[in-house]
Amino acid sequence: MKKVLVLEDESSIRSFVVINLKRSGYDPIEAQTGEQALEQLRENPDVRVALLDVMLPDIDGFEVCRRIRASGSKIGIIMLTAKSQEMDKVTGLMTGADDYVTKPFSPAELTARIDALYRRTGGEIEDEALSGSELISGPFRLNTRNRTLEKGGTRIRLTQIEYAIMKLFMESPGRALSREDILNEVWGRDYYGELKIVDVNIRRLRLKIEDSPTIPTYITTVWGFGYKWGF
Repeated sequence: MKKVLVLEDESSIRSFVVINLKRSGYDPIEAQTGEQALEQLRENPDVRVALLDVMLPDIDGFEVCRRIRASGSKIGIIMLTAKSQEMDKVTGLMTGADDYVTKPFSPAELTARIDALYRRTGGEIEDEALSGSELISGPFRLNTRNRTLEKGGTRIRLTQIEYAIMKLFMESPGRALSREDILNEVWGRDYYGELKIVDVNIRRLRLKIEDSPTIPTYITTVWGFGYKWGF
């Protein structure tokens, strides 16, 4: 079964999400508090995607997200944010989330987001054999079999979305990629979300790979268009 963690303290919303996930073929694992969610993840290491509400009675969704990433977990993370709370979206992504869904949301939208992230996080295995097992560019070595990145021999911990962005860049050196190109290739052409998610993930990736994130030399901005890999 395809396990998805659902962290939501409001039982009516949690039940609504769980019912719809079951209808879509998922096996929802429920949690009402942040601590419960972390315990459920320890007990269910095969969870591929976590849906985290931001507002919780104990530790908030951002802190749960931080702790998941600090453990080295590469699971997909979607934050549930309140409508109009723009900073929640950015904060969630910068703490390591892959996506966000704004309340109120439709079952179809939520399921589509989870489907896309489940595929991206390895729920459906990609065939890397045709493209080889390594991509090398400057000081970077991307192993496409075990989905790891090294810079100058030092491992850089990436989320699966960050890995997908790096792979896209390293396969397209010197090519200007529009935000739409990146969104379609990484999140999927059926993705509902905003282009802003690309910018925030690029910002997060730069913090990990650039010598000076404020003066990037590897992922450069093509103003008014998108980004380019080159140095």
